[in-house]
Amino acid sequence: MDHLWQTCEFSGLDILQLYAALRLRQEVFAVEQNCAYLDLDNLDQGAVHMLCWHRDELVAYQRCLAPGTAWPESALGRIVVRAQSRGRQLGRELVERGIRHNLGRWPEQDIRINAQAYLREFYADLGFSADGDVFGEDGIPHIQMVYARSA
Repeated sequence: MDHLWQTCEFSGLDILQLYAALRLRQEVFAVEQNCAYLDLDNLDQGAVHMLCWHRDELVAYQRCLAPGTAWPESALGRIVVRAQSRGRQLGRELVERGIRHNLGRWPEQDIRINAQAYLREFYADLGFSADGDVFGEDGIPHIQMVYARSA
C-alpha cells in the first residue's frame, strides 16, 4: 500500500489537512474511545505535525512537541491510526518516524509520551520505558513513558 508522509509546522497545514487531522483525532479519541475531553489544547500551534495519507484519506497522525512544551523532554502525542488501517505496522512506522524527527531536531533531549496503558508493550518494543505508575486520564488508564536518547 502506497503512503504519502507529510511533516510540517502548524502554519504549513492547509485548511483541509488541518480538518482531516482534527477529524481523525476526534473519530478515535472521542467517538471510538467514548471519551469526552478537550482535544484542542493550544499545543498544536507550536507542534510539528506528521501525517500519513493513503490516496486522499488521512490514515495516521501524530504531533511532535519541542522540549519544554508539555514536559522538560521533547514529546510525541496524539498518536493515532485510523481503525481501518490498523494491523499493518503503520503505527510502528509512525512512532519510529516521530522518534527520528525528535532526536534529529532536539538531539540532547529524551522523548516523553503519555501512553494509553494497554499500549505499554507496543511502546516498549519501540524503545520506551515506563516512568511512573498507571494513572487515569479522561477515564482511560495511561502511563508516562520515556525514550532515552543514546549517550
